Amino acid sequence: MTKKLEFPSNFLWGGATAASQIEGAYNVDGKSLSAIEMIPFIELKDRKDLSQTRKLTTQDLLDSIENKKGLHYPKRFGIDFYHKYKEDIALFKEAGMKVFRMSVAWTRIFPNGDETEPNRKGLEFYKNVFEECKKQGLEIMVTINHFDMPFSIIQKYGGWKNRQVIDMYFKYSKTLIDEFHSYVRYWLPFNEINLGVLFSAMGLEGNNEEKSLAERLAGTYQDLHNQFVAQAKFIEYSKKFSNTKVGCMVADTTTYAIDCNPVNVLENQRKEQMKKFFYYDVMTKGEYPSYSKRYFKENGINIVKEKTDDELLKNNTVEFLSFSYYMSSTIAKEEVELTEGNLMKMGKNPFLVATEWGWQIDPIGLRYCLNQLWDRYHLPLFISENGMGVLETLNENNTVDDDYRIEYLSRHFEQMSEAIKDGVNLFGYTMWTPIDVVSAGSNEMSKRYGLIFVDYDDYHRGTGNRFKKKSFTWFQNFMKTSEV
Repeated sequence: MTKKLEFPSNFLWGGATAASQIEGAYNVDGKSLSAIEMIPFIELKDRKDLSQTRKLTTQDLLDSIENKKGLHYPKRFGIDFYHKYKEDIALFKEAGMKVFRMSVAWTRIFPNGDETEPNRKGLEFYKNVFEECKKQGLEIMVTINHFDMPFSIIQKYGGWKNRQVIDMYFKYSKTLIDEFHSYVRYWLPFNEINLGVLFSAMGLEGNNEEKSLAERLAGTYQDLHNQFVAQAKFIEYSKKFSNTKVGCMVADTTTYAIDCNPVNVLENQRKEQMKKFFYYDVMTKGEYPSYSKRYFKENGINIVKEKTDDELLKNNTVEFLSFSYYMSSTIAKEEVELTEGNLMKMGKNPFLVATEWGWQIDPIGLRYCLNQLWDRYHLPLFISENGMGVLETLNENNTVDDDYRIEYLSRHFEQMSEAIKDGVNLFGYTMWTPIDVVSAGSNEMSKRYGLIFVDYDDYHRGTGNRFKKKSFTWFQNFMKTSEV
């Protein structure tokens, strides 16, 4: 980093994780399985093609419960944060972090979803984690549902397409804020809400194998509507607590028309509308935007609502916007060459380099995104995920000389600083992730994101010990020089 960057003195620097990717202890203290913990590890022939990991049937999920095929399920083991949270949180503090974004496992609190009372062992675990964060002086941001709905809800109720799940989610989220409002100021009801609905099309929310693409598409938007309603109910309830703020979390990807052909420029606008702005628009304005109504009509999508839904959405919008940003993409009316992205394929950009998994690195795209969101919504912004996955091994000094990660973070921090100078109200950043975790998309331990190396391989062979990478010390030093 060649020049001094400017950030507010109260800027929230930190790291983000997800319960299903770090906790482990999948069968401890009453926890049940979520669908995402039922995806087996598959050795990839091509890291830029994750299609092998997305061909799951309902029967595959059922077979995984008793592991009838003797497969390895990485997210059931994570990095054993369940037993090592004190060590990990101390490392986050040592790195200089001010905020820890983490998720609660629904499967620990209401293992089947439809219980009348929460699992006290689960609540006790998270209270202990929050107490440790408080001891270390870390602000907490909680994601209530990070892709880990209890599988029993999917099996018994069909997932989010069933409105009964709205009440189950509300019971769960109400329990969390009732129990932990004194510890947690920032709440995100759903992680990457625009990607979560893709799981229904992937077969993770009931038997979709026999459905047409149109039927799946209609189903995903009904699922999404029910999530919007569930989120609004939580926001409505959260207003009784004066110290809490509720935001949203969207998987954001800056997109560019492949060229200046008006056809492609218009296509990019249309894609931005339904793959990006649609989600922000509903959650900030409390109503479905006009362009979505045309899209629904032309695609035969009919969302079933109850009479009170529109009023509930209108009166309960989010207070801040958070988003993940990993890459950018090109868009064209005709097909373009594709590369792998965050749970979906992206258009290649010849001006960008990509990671080993095909994720295109575009720091300037982050500044563009921040300005775009600020200009459109004028709500405080928070970058809740950003980072790069790399194949790494410990060297003879028990560290990793990850200069590429230092460069990646430096370039993104520089563009964040520029966006703040542009006038954007950006109040925080949590990297994905401060410590190596099981990858959400590829299910690999070897796809490493952290400042801290965790000694497990893809089959969870290893000591599980933690080792500081070169980027850990770099971030420590950066934290001492980043404030104005």
